[in-house]
Amino acid sequence: MGLLWAVTVGWAFSFSLIGVYLSGQVDDYVSVFVRTALASLLFLPVMIRRLPSLRLAFQLMAIGALQIGLMYLFLFPAFGHLAVPEVLLFTILTPLYITLFEELFNRRIRLPWQWWLASGLAVAGAAVIRWDGLQSDIWTGFVLVQAANACFAAGQVLYRRLRLGHATDQIRDFGFFFVGGLAVATLAVLALGDWDRGPTGATQWGILIWLGLGASGLGYLAWNSGARQVNAAQLAVMNNMLVPAGLLVNIVFWGAPADWGRLLGGAVLLGLALQWAHRGQAQVSAVDRH
Repeated sequence: MGLLWAVTVGWAFSFSLIGVYLSGQVDDYVSVFVRTALASLLFLPVMIRRLPSLRLAFQLMAIGALQIGLMYLFLFPAFGHLAVPEVLLFTILTPLYITLFEELFNRRIRLPWQWWLASGLAVAGAAVIRWDGLQSDIWTGFVLVQAANACFAAGQVLYRRLRLGHATDQIRDFGFFFVGGLAVATLAVLALGDWDRGPTGATQWGILIWLGLGASGLGYLAWNSGARQVNAAQLAVMNNMLVPAGLLVNIVFWGAPADWGRLLGGAVLLGLALQWAHRGQAQVSAVDRH
């Protein structure tokens, strides 16, 4: 759980940096390509020392293409149909997708009802914090965001199910995750990117370097590794912890207006969701031992 909390804090700062310095200034597809390429380069020195089996390499590439490649291809067009608050609101349904995929991919058991309750509470808590009303014709955008949510959730669940070696092996092999993401990002930037709106100046390049090496490179490695150390419900709930964390960063460092009542109410629901996520584990563990 500690890895997931650490990444949540790091990503909360990253979202604010994107919103302040990159969004509307640097082309989204160019940003995704640059940060994914940098993340791939970060792991290149350890990747070339000893290659994994072809099966594992292709599995990691497929998960990366799904979790970060296709996810972005669905997410970015949604901004053409939805206001930013609506996009953020619709992303809070991700915990339900994680719980659903965990049950679909695990044929041996039915998930405890407490885990579904935890996922529902996580959605409710994030909605209390994020709800700002719906003002546009939402359905096309809603479908696009749900497709992005499904890709991101499925990637996390599939990584949990990989047969990986020790922690050092995971670090060595994880670069293939970004190779898969980079393949999709490259096709996207070639087809849709606008290099005339590429990064300029030390600030934008510095933020992209942080996003590539830190938030994406180390962040996705830590997040997916942490996903293997918790149960599905805990992972589902943690996906929405970025909502209050990101809001707090905006309030404290960028002076965003604060609705403390909603923030506190949503945080309480998310806390209850984490409590319920701990329940039912004994039931699942008993089945796994047989």
